[in-house]
Amino acid sequence: MNATEQLHDAGQSLWLDNITRDLLDSGTLQRYVDELSLTGLTSNPTIFEHAIRNSGDYDDAIREGTQAGKSGEGLFLELAIDDLTQAADLFHPIHEATNRVDGWVSLEVSPKLAYDTESTVAAATELSAQAARSNLFIKIPGTPEGVAAIEEAIFAGIPINVTLLFSREQYVAAAEAYLRGIERRVAAGLNPHVPSVASLFVSRLDVAVADKVPTGLQNTLGIAMARRTYKAYRDLLASDRWLRLLNRRGRSQRLLWASTGTKDPQASDVLYVESLAAPHSVNTIPEKTLLAFADHGEIGPMLPRDGGDAEEVLGEFTRAGIDVDALAARLQTEGADAFVKSWDALLACIAKKSAMLESVE
Repeated sequence: MNATEQLHDAGQSLWLDNITRDLLDSGTLQRYVDELSLTGLTSNPTIFEHAIRNSGDYDDAIREGTQAGKSGEGLFLELAIDDLTQAADLFHPIHEATNRVDGWVSLEVSPKLAYDTESTVAAATELSAQAARSNLFIKIPGTPEGVAAIEEAIFAGIPINVTLLFSREQYVAAAEAYLRGIERRVAAGLNPHVPSVASLFVSRLDVAVADKVPTGLQNTLGIAMARRTYKAYRDLLASDRWLRLLNRRGRSQRLLWASTGTKDPQASDVLYVESLAAPHSVNTIPEKTLLAFADHGEIGPMLPRDGGDAEEVLGEFTRAGIDVDALAARLQTEGADAFVKSWDALLACIAKKSAMLESVE
């Protein structure tokens, strides 16, 4: 039994942080499901931009879409939904076997809507209907405006993957928005079973402070923030508020670890996977990290329910002059801005491909 199977048996879901047409058409994704216990995947504009720019796998679909008068965001979403519905169908047996806990794929709303609550909800509703798959999450950033959109989307019955969370406080805001959405559904006599995950970005925290802290603190901030957040997650699951919803057939929002590829070449290439093992959670894992973990990863102790040494480690960062709350707020803003740049680069890539393909007709 390899490490990915052991992690799955310990109760953590491994989702691939990647999607390409080649992964789907070559059977590689199915092999990862069969051999590496993969149970879902996530996508983002950067992933699609790289896939479209670096291969000819999308050329025929871009040519056909262009000839049909499609362009820009509309053409991209058609390409993305084609891929993601195929992936959703592949994971559907897992989705059914786990009573909708697992087997999910994720599609992002336009990151340009990150600060527009009403437009985010409208886009999430439209994308969910367009994909027409029960195991599709719509990704909404956990910005303050996004938090309001999360509540409204959950109340509308749309499964949501909350992205761009960097701290316990940001996670709690997203989790409470989820709870409010479910509580409103209960009050309205609607089915409270609306799945969701909340994604805490881990390695970006370490990258942000790499040159600002002593060597002994490098590559420890992300894990400490994850441990602090995990305690808040477990406290929420044990709260009277959640238990009341459980009585009404509610389903808990799972905590998800994102940005778990190691960025420091001097650190273990499976650092964040080995350090963040925990039942009833998800790790979205880059393909390179997935293969490395299957090859030489080891399962250690599960995350401590009480956060372990998180506060002690975070205290060391405070003494080193790092304001972790301010850092988390900055990373969230920078992350939203970076997603916009990736979105623009993606649309520019599609436009360039469309023009090139038209010129060789």
